[in-house]
Amino acid sequence: MALVQQFVRPENLDIKPAFQNETSWLLAQKELQKINMYKAPRDKLVCILNCCKVINNLLLNASIASNENPPGADDFLPVLIYVTIKANPPQLHSNLLYIQRYRRQSRLVSEAAYFFTNMLSAEAFISNIDAKALSLEETEFEKNMEFARALLSGLSTDLDGLSSQINQLAGQDQREPTESRHHTLKEDHANRPKSSDGKSSSKDQSSISKVPSISELENRGATILLKEDQVSKVFQEYPYMFAHAGDLTVKDVEELLNNYKQLVFKYVCLLKGSDGASASFPLSKSQAQAQQHVETVKESQDHRAIAQNIGL
Repeated sequence: MALVQQFVRPENLDIKPAFQNETSWLLAQKELQKINMYKAPRDKLVCILNCCKVINNLLLNASIASNENPPGADDFLPVLIYVTIKANPPQLHSNLLYIQRYRRQSRLVSEAAYFFTNMLSAEAFISNIDAKALSLEETEFEKNMEFARALLSGLSTDLDGLSSQINQLAGQDQREPTESRHHTLKEDHANRPKSSDGKSSSKDQSSISKVPSISELENRGATILLKEDQVSKVFQEYPYMFAHAGDLTVKDVEELLNNYKQLVFKYVCLLKGSDGASASFPLSKSQAQAQQHVETVKESQDHRAIAQNIGL
């Protein structure tokens, strides 16, 4: 978009001379350039609506002044495309996807839906723009693109040179404090007494039969799950098991939150029940650490195998 911005003219988009008013379109460009300043999808959508309303009012006033017919969609969309190219709002595609994903569909109706659809059409047109779309010859289009690329490359080189000079000056100012800080850290590390080796553990208690822990039950279930012929059928009642982050919408949040609360409640109840049953058979510190390490390794291996089986 930045390249086309350098040479596109209203005539390239077949905008009627009566509707050409680039000075007045600056207000619409400024409204659209605000879209990346807001975080809420509603506020981003308002920027698009304000831009479209400015264009619509300008076209209506121009048609009245020139005794033209009231402007329609064929007059509105080319002007919106031109304003969008000239505004070149940052991360336009990402912002449009953000609005689509997080703005409630019940609110995206009527005028808002109409203008937002036009903006989607304008963005799609710009992303696929070519010589034919701008009513230009292929050679002329390529020549303009090369000129715009050279112009932007020259500006980028100048900015990079200025940035490198600033970084060099800043590096000279910060070098001495950094070196002194590193020297101090080395001295502190050299003077720090070495920690003694781990103390010898006390004698292990005799092995006593105990109620299986949660990790043991989980590992046992994972082993059984690995033997299932069709693992995916086991997870059919969990619709979000195979979902990706990009597939989720706002309406899924409430259901996910309820599922999370139920999961936490069941887990805490299971944890408390397991602790109560095995409280009379405490493990020594060395036994607990060794068991935890073995369970963690085995759990990660089982989970990795399950994930491979179900295609995650």
